[in-house]
Amino acid sequence: MNIVIASDHAGFALKGVVKAYLTEKGYTVIDCGTDSEASCDYPVFAKALCKEINDGNAQLGILICGTGIGMSMAANKVKGIRAALCSDCFSAKFTRAHNDSNVMCLGARVMGEGLALELVDIFLNTPFEGGKHLRRINMLED
Repeated sequence: MNIVIASDHAGFALKGVVKAYLTEKGYTVIDCGTDSEASCDYPVFAKALCKEINDGNAQLGILICGTGIGMSMAANKVKGIRAALCSDCFSAKFTRAHNDSNVMCLGARVMGEGLALELVDIFLNTPFEGGKHLRRINMLED
């Protein structure tokens, strides 16, 4: 599975940890930046990640900024993207199972590396349940 990842300056360090973890697990990781902790504009990187998913180059994405809020707002402006801010295990599981989210947003300034990696595992390993949830997803696209 191809995973696309991106961050702003606040999420740069955590992005490196997540990217190394995913690579170690055998995923192909597409990195859309940023490439340093220099101040930058998060919407640029959210948009680049969403393009990779919509173009079919990756199945799921992970966006990281200070709180995860800005990235989730930016990503959800893009048609075909269902981004969810995750800060706990329950949300990471059910955003995939019930909402078929294709992007998880994390806040580097509000969680540690251990929790972030646990949420990544849950997000990537939880299948969409379909059924009544598919009808609701289709309503979002209308």
